[in-house]
Amino acid sequence: MKKITRITIATITLSLFTACGGADSSGEGEASNNGSGDDLVTYEIATDNNFVPFEFIDLETNELIGFDIDLMKAIAAEAGFAVEFHQMEFSGALNGVQQGQYDAAINGMSITEERKENIDFSDPYYESGLILAVAEENETIQTIDDLDATTTVSTRQSSTSQTYLEENTEAGIDAYPEITEAYQALMTGHVDAALYDVPNVQYFIQEQGEGSMKIVGDRLTGEDYGIAFPKGSDLVDPVNEALATLMENGTYGDIYEEYFGERPEGM
Repeated sequence: MKKITRITIATITLSLFTACGGADSSGEGEASNNGSGDDLVTYEIATDNNFVPFEFIDLETNELIGFDIDLMKAIAAEAGFAVEFHQMEFSGALNGVQQGQYDAAINGMSITEERKENIDFSDPYYESGLILAVAEENETIQTIDDLDATTTVSTRQSSTSQTYLEENTEAGIDAYPEITEAYQALMTGHVDAALYDVPNVQYFIQEQGEGSMKIVGDRLTGEDYGIAFPKGSDLVDPVNEALATLMENGTYGDIYEEYFGERPEGM
């Protein structure tokens, strides 16, 4: 599959993969009007560029691609508006939407009750969860219950993984702006484990960490990803309507299959 090939090329080495992760603090973005003309309303969308396979840089074209990116473009085409993507760290996207600097954010953001106090979410578009990874040779940590005050776990700043560790373990936490830094900390022996979203951990091990790290224990929590909006945004309803249409007409399933190798159940 074309997209899968591009994903593989985009993640050949850790150094290249990590180099793509800088924030775009200048406000410059990538516009997409889906070829529908210049009279469309353009919405500013905050996103990441280092969360494979949801959003990342194609090293062949230097384009921002990924499941989230293609889905947002398809939603825009269906709803009749244009989008301009602004790349930044996860926490920047979250804060930017809370403060109304962006019209929306799509970056593998889990829907939580705490976040819903400050932002609105679309209907869920992807079911995820958290998973623990350790070094390949580690036989001591088998589940999340094996984490204690003598262990240190890496994760991503401002993520639900960090919150989970704070609320459910006594482990020390090393939180990084980019999740690849957290994985690198594990592979170089600076931490005992890493905790993050299931699809990203699985993909990283497949492409970068095979032989160096492994998944242990069960999936933790049931988490849904949603598109985030400033509180009270008028954009929520049209996005939800477009998302529902894409799920019904097979477009969502097509995009999903390109990045995950199979269609979601029932689509």
